[in-house]
Amino acid sequence: MDLGTLRQFLVVARLEHLSRAAEELRIAQPSLSRTIAKLESELGTPLFDRAGRLRLNDTGQLFRGYVERALGELDAGRRAVAEATSEGFGTVRLASETFLTLTRPLAAFKRAHPDVEVELHQLPADAMARALRAQEIDLCVASQPIPADGLTGVELLDEPVLVATPLGHPLAERASVRVEDLAGEPFVTARRGHWHRRLLDRLFAARDLTPKIVFEGDEPSAIQELIGAGLGIGLNPAMARQVGAQVPVVWIPVEDPACRRTITLFWNDGDRLPAAARLMRTTLTGWSWNPPS
Repeated sequence: MDLGTLRQFLVVARLEHLSRAAEELRIAQPSLSRTIAKLESELGTPLFDRAGRLRLNDTGQLFRGYVERALGELDAGRRAVAEATSEGFGTVRLASETFLTLTRPLAAFKRAHPDVEVELHQLPADAMARALRAQEIDLCVASQPIPADGLTGVELLDEPVLVATPLGHPLAERASVRVEDLAGEPFVTARRGHWHRRLLDRLFAARDLTPKIVFEGDEPSAIQELIGAGLGIGLNPAMARQVGAQVPVVWIPVEDPACRRTITLFWNDGDRLPAAARLMRTTLTGWSWNPPS
């Protein structure tokens, strides 16, 4: 089995769809099918279940972990050699669910280290741990827990999450609200899997309630804009008051200690980070994250 075969396997394993994998790899689907079949023959066992939709089976999941780590080590070796034989600090690869919170520290990093190339990856939280272990990224910033086995994490910020309402909303004059007060209100929120949505669903489920969702989006800045336009209310972290200060919304504390967001920086265990990643880690861990009151 060669490196090309293993890289193709990882794409099929991620997408669990041969035609989409072939399109991403820019090869013919029959050729990709033969490559996967040959790999399974070499290993002596199927890696996918083919009853109905293509699914990575337990053996495939096991093999995928080893392939990701092996290819990650090779890529890390290439980067280490490039770093050792050239001037400068190279590239740092950073992942996050959203970069709205990170714009200011990233700008400060580039001012301090203009020769470092910053490669940004927007990933859902459940993909970050896999990408770290596969060494596809160096660092990730997550606003919700991720599987931490083999990873080191440092908390960057713990902050309250508030309810944002349009100006003139019936709740806008309240000093605080209970979750029960929000039942039946139209919510502008993120899609399932994003920390905004998980927090909203968790708060409501704890009271046997279901939020009324009128919009699901991917970018927090758009969510805040829609709230300001009167489309509904939504949960937003306290930091959003400074990054979206121009949006006309009212911020109301929620009477629940679980209505908070914790931002954590993760990297692989050990201290084998490239020099550029170590510089970025120093910037992020040394940043003053607390938003103004």
